[in-house]
Amino acid sequence: MDTGPRLLWALLLTLGFAGVEAATGFWSGSLALLSDAGHMVTDSASLGLAAFAAWLAQRPPTQRHTYGYGRVETLAALLNVVFMVLVVVGISVAAVGRILDPAAVNGAAVTLVAALGLVLNIAVAWLLMHGEQTMNTRGALLHVLGDLLGSVAALVSGAVVMWTGWTTIDPLLSILICALMLASSLRLLREVLQALMEGVPPSLSTEQIGGVLAGIAGVASVHDLHIWTLSSKRVALSAHLIVESLEQWPTVLAASRHALAAQGIAHVTLQPEPLTNTVRWLPIPEKLRQQNAGASR
Repeated sequence: MDTGPRLLWALLLTLGFAGVEAATGFWSGSLALLSDAGHMVTDSASLGLAAFAAWLAQRPPTQRHTYGYGRVETLAALLNVVFMVLVVVGISVAAVGRILDPAAVNGAAVTLVAALGLVLNIAVAWLLMHGEQTMNTRGALLHVLGDLLGSVAALVSGAVVMWTGWTTIDPLLSILICALMLASSLRLLREVLQALMEGVPPSLSTEQIGGVLAGIAGVASVHDLHIWTLSSKRVALSAHLIVESLEQWPTVLAASRHALAAQGIAHVTLQPEPLTNTVRWLPIPEKLRQQNAGASR
């Protein structure tokens, strides 16, 4: 299944259950259940954003956007990370307030709804994990995994409250889940910023790729090597290759493209330069030399 339909199905399933979980959370007084419902509401927005970005990324290049719209998926991933951080902060503040001022929790209702939510989140996570992985889908998956952990926390919280009456477990587990999701969000944020800053993809290095190009027959050396990410699926490269003979360039170009394609780099711009500098520098005329010397005094 393509990325767009997978995200759309995930959106419909998540949005439908979010209402059920939120209503039960208010009725039972469970912060863990409400935090999980909050995750699912933001997930619905993030999944909708991801689905729109996946659709937009498929549009062909235009005169104004010559690289196409692939980077919109990276921007969607950035927004999803920001949404997740805001949710984490909000739930953490509410959890601290609940620890300071405990409230009654209906353990049985929390356990039942959390169990249903866990099954749903496992299904949605499986849907997103089976298929092409982009920063966009990973950003959406981050929210879904947060919901999955939230359902586990709510399930454990409901069981503990039902058997022991210890309601403080509810906000404590909420804080634990928030800490885990914050760590995951920051990891994805680092990768997104790396792409937006046109950094070298984590799976590649300039030393490695430079060595691949320099090892091609007919290439004397490589300079002005640049590698950057256009989107999760496209990596671009530009470089100057000093060749032993310009007559070899067609062969060198074909070999270079083949070698780079094997490294996952398909968008390539290469400029040949002759090994021997053919430019002849003329001596400075004596009259001009004297004028320059006089001006420097």
